[in-house]
Amino acid sequence: MNKSLYHTEVINSDGLNGTASVSDGESLQTSDPLKDLAGFNPEQLFGLSWSTCLNATIEALLKARGAKARSKAEVHVDFCREEDGKGFYFDLKAFISVEGMELADVEKLAQSAHKRCPVSKIIGDYNHVTLEVVPYAE
Repeated sequence: MNKSLYHTEVINSDGLNGTASVSDGESLQTSDPLKDLAGFNPEQLFGLSWSTCLNATIEALLKARGAKARSKAEVHVDFCREEDGKGFYFDLKAFISVEGMELADVEKLAQSAHKRCPVSKIIGDYNHVTLEVVPYAE
């Protein structure tokens, strides 16, 4: 195994409605996405993780090309019921934009970033994932 560049541990013993704690001492209130309660749900946390990692990967690719353009990765996560009514899944959509770059070039960059992003690698060939390139807007 390669040497880890960063390690963390997260413990959740309360499920959706309680607290999860991180090894550095921070804690986070968790909540059910179908209830109006304080806290973060898995959909929000996954969206935060993927959008941050995907945009950081895009930024690294832009920097490697000598580009100073700003980029954005907006992720939408929908909690859906399986067609048979017996289970659930996440429908994931990422909207990628890069300031001042032609959409065809952003498409190539987005696909390259998706192949390299560690969170995208976890997603793999998941059936319910879409990457879409959109014009950059503040």
